[in-house]
Amino acid sequence: MRAEVTAARRIVVKVGSTSLTSAEGGIDPARVRHLTEVLAGARARGAEVVLVSSGAIAAGLAPLGLARRPRSLPAQQAAASVGQGLLVHRYTEELARHGVVAGQVLLTVDDVTRRSHYRNAYQTFAKLLELGVLPIVNENDTVATSEIRFGDNDRLAALVAHLVHADLLVLLSDVDGLYDADPGTPGSSLVSDVRDAADLASVKVGRAGAAGLGTGGMQTKLDAARIATGAGIPVVLTAAERVAEALAGEQVGTLFHATGRRRPTRLLWLAHATEPVGTLLLDDGAVAAVTQRRASLLAAGVTGVVGTFHAGDPVDLAGPDGAPVARGLVNFDSDELPALLGRSSKDLKRELGAAYEREVVHRDDLVLL
Repeated sequence: MRAEVTAARRIVVKVGSTSLTSAEGGIDPARVRHLTEVLAGARARGAEVVLVSSGAIAAGLAPLGLARRPRSLPAQQAAASVGQGLLVHRYTEELARHGVVAGQVLLTVDDVTRRSHYRNAYQTFAKLLELGVLPIVNENDTVATSEIRFGDNDRLAALVAHLVHADLLVLLSDVDGLYDADPGTPGSSLVSDVRDAADLASVKVGRAGAAGLGTGGMQTKLDAARIATGAGIPVVLTAAERVAEALAGEQVGTLFHATGRRRPTRLLWLAHATEPVGTLLLDDGAVAAVTQRRASLLAAGVTGVVGTFHAGDPVDLAGPDGAPVARGLVNFDSDELPALLGRSSKDLKRELGAAYEREVVHRDDLVLL
């Protein structure tokens, strides 16, 4: 038995579209029923469970008369709007059969990178779990834009696992684990344990997905596993039909062992859930201050501004060679910064007022890349 699994008291389970829906694109009642039975059983054994569920867009295809997942963002948002309610209704009905209350949590990137929003998201999860609710999480596809989105629910699940202080992340797929080559290739074999990057050296990964329903492949699952294990959370990757065995600690699928320690949660989201909307160019002294002394970025060390952004937006911090060294939430609009570059905080305060003495990026809102 896997001790990391059997000892877990708070578990995040992620299930993909292809594991929930039929080939025609609608929700498969038998698959949803099986999953909810297993999750209810884990709760009955004393574990708290958070479910990150794809499937909203896929569930909306059939009611809208769409044969495949649409390519355009507005059409995806329309399908998600129709499908999200159907999906959560199905979960709610099935969980109620076991006396479990479901709660829907729809997240956007802003919800977990801006300080006040992140705090609200954490408090919502904490209260739901305290009340015995099983949260069902998805990206808010109906309002997310192509520029501001998590991109895939595997990464979202890894970040949610850290947000809720989970002891385990379980990624459910349409394959039963990580193979060293395409599972359909003769001679390919299951990788049962991954302890470090060396265990992945011989693995050849391609993209997966059935009937055009999913967005992720094995690579997105590996990326999610790296995020979670690097933050101290072990990960099990297996097929959806083997979820009961996985949660029981049996040797199924692939176990990614934790490789790091927990990090400040919001900074993990900043590093992995945001796309920069601009870049600040730094001189060598500022690069050293940010990367070696973990200091805040001051205007004196900024040599240039690239892009258009507003205070509170994520931006990359790049050295003289243009290579990003950090990412942070900027405290000024892009059109304010050119007049401040290279000037000391003392001079800025004297000439422009106390509001301009603040850091360009505070060290508490900055993560090294």
